[in-house]
Amino acid sequence: MNKIYLASDHGGLGLKMKIIEYLKEADIKIEDLGTNSSDSVDYPDFAHKLCKKVLRNKSSQGILFCGTGLGMSIAANRYKGIRAALCHDHFTAAMSKKHNDSNVLCIGGRTTGEETAKDIVKTWLESTFEEGRHTRRLGKIEI
Repeated sequence: MNKIYLASDHGGLGLKMKIIEYLKEADIKIEDLGTNSSDSVDYPDFAHKLCKKVLRNKSSQGILFCGTGLGMSIAANRYKGIRAALCHDHFTAAMSKKHNDSNVLCIGGRTTGEETAKDIVKTWLESTFEEGRHTRRLGKIEI
């Protein structure tokens, strides 16, 4: 498996740290891009940092955390080539990969429990893009 970049703001920090532990236990190669403090920070700064890394390393993926996941998903989706998906459960995680070929996962640190987040991450990492009609649809997104 290729490298997974992770980043958060202060609202997603706690959950990000739990997911980092989970990924390390699974022997998955990760890079934590911050924040590593509970001090208030601006989520776009961390979304930008992660998206630039994912775009430079096409075989990599990213996981972003903020309070709800909404801000991170909005910021990340500003980048051409980034398909960031805010996922809340097993089904949305699977579909974000199978139908949308998401390369950045967004999770809300204040809205998602630890066990649910672990299931989301596991599902997202194990799911693969189904291509076919979904490739055609993705091609219609970039305008």
